[in-house]
Amino acid sequence: MTALTDLIRQKLARRTRRMIEADGLTRAAVLIPLLVQDGTPLVLFTRRTDTVQHHKGQISFPGGATEQGDVDALATALRETEEEVGIPRGIVEVLGTLDDVHATVSGFLITPFVGIISDPVPLRINTAEIAEVLSVPLSVFRDASRLRMERRERGGQQVDVYFYTHGRYEIWGVTARIMKSFIDAVFGESPP
Repeated sequence: MTALTDLIRQKLARRTRRMIEADGLTRAAVLIPLLVQDGTPLVLFTRRTDTVQHHKGQISFPGGATEQGDVDALATALRETEEEVGIPRGIVEVLGTLDDVHATVSGFLITPFVGIISDPVPLRINTAEIAEVLSVPLSVFRDASRLRMERRERGGQQVDVYFYTHGRYEIWGVTARIMKSFIDAVFGESPP
């Protein structure tokens, strides 16, 4: 995992991150948590409950809206990850930041961070927000056959909506767009 960690850190540090400044959007941040199980790099996702305010039942990264006590976007991502799945912020090794993403439907402006959790930690799931936790092999997102794209209209504009399939799960929308951005930035893979 050390080689992968170094690769991610180097690739993200070398690129110019696109930041969006937009009034009227709710600031938010997410963590793309990477871990290793039996030598396989995994990405941890959550499936939101059907009772949360935004993105009901959807697969997402741990994260959420910035709160008054958060000193920056990273503090938001780490606080939300700890609140949602119980991963202590002190054990997350942050490897870099991806481009800001505008979630057009919900009005969030999201800053994604990539972090690795080197030591196994028992998860403490916040069942009010999280229905399920998934660990998906990183290789799934590097497999072009798992990715599909649809053109949809959002606010009078045509946008690309990405979908990844893993077993019975479909990872789509902003989460898939962030994941694709991560894969493109680190592995230089282009769309199918």
